[in-house]
Amino acid sequence: MTNNNLGKVTRRTLLQIGVVAALWGTASAFPAIAADNVPTLWLIGDSTMRNGTKGQQGWGDPVAQYFDPSKIRVVNRGRGGRSSRTFLNEKLWDAVLSELKPGDYVVIQFGHNDGGPMDSGRARASIHDNGDDVKEVTIQETGVKEVVHSYGWYLRRYIADTKAKGATPIVLSPVSRNAWGADGTVNRASGDYGKWAAEAAKQGGAIFINFNEIIARRYEALGKEKVAPLFTDADRTHTNPAGAEINAASFVAGIKSLSNTTLVAGLSIKAAEVEPAPMVFVTLATDTTKKEANPK
Repeated sequence: MTNNNLGKVTRRTLLQIGVVAALWGTASAFPAIAADNVPTLWLIGDSTMRNGTKGQQGWGDPVAQYFDPSKIRVVNRGRGGRSSRTFLNEKLWDAVLSELKPGDYVVIQFGHNDGGPMDSGRARASIHDNGDDVKEVTIQETGVKEVVHSYGWYLRRYIADTKAKGATPIVLSPVSRNAWGADGTVNRASGDYGKWAAEAAKQGGAIFINFNEIIARRYEALGKEKVAPLFTDADRTHTNPAGAEINAASFVAGIKSLSNTTLVAGLSIKAAEVEPAPMVFVTLATDTTKKEANPK
């Protein structure tokens, strides 16, 4: 082979490598087409899970490095600004369901956008509990009528749909904010969304990971001064890449408490760096027939 031909091959090879690397880096944006024998870990949630703008970074993309891609495929379908209600209404969930297969896992994390008005603006609020009450609203800007359910109801809908597909649902409490109390501890979501998420998971028969508590304890171990740089200057909710890494590792800590699952078996060498979370922060799924099995 001549030097000129060698140069052409080298340049061609480098170009191919660059294209593959670019596709790998944005894999979560593409439809997930995986071999039937490789489980997919689907992530659905808001911008704290997937966000790459204005210096912000969600934890859902960096978490992929903790899994062996030959054993677990990670697909992050989180979408900024969405609530438990709007992720369903905008048919983002339908897109996931169309690709969901038996043996897959679905991680469900909402809450940060479930407040605000129900019938105007972004109209994304849910009823603030885990009940079955409904409220009929008319969207002011469009005149469209909609029946709004509770935050817990929407989570139970995702759980039921996931189980109907032969996949395993995993509910997370929302990520912790950079918000501290006068006693020097991180504010918890244990009185609202964290509580309702746990209730919905138990009622629907899903795994529950107290993500909020796991992260909060990591923040407290670091201290306020070291936690502040993990967030963007814009607010106390959205992490930067360094903060996203902390949250990704916190998720893996919860996963490592789940014994005898393909998720644990599919962890990469990097996951060995992460200590399992105490089992008190993880609730295993139980079969239940309480209340409505499939809230639709």
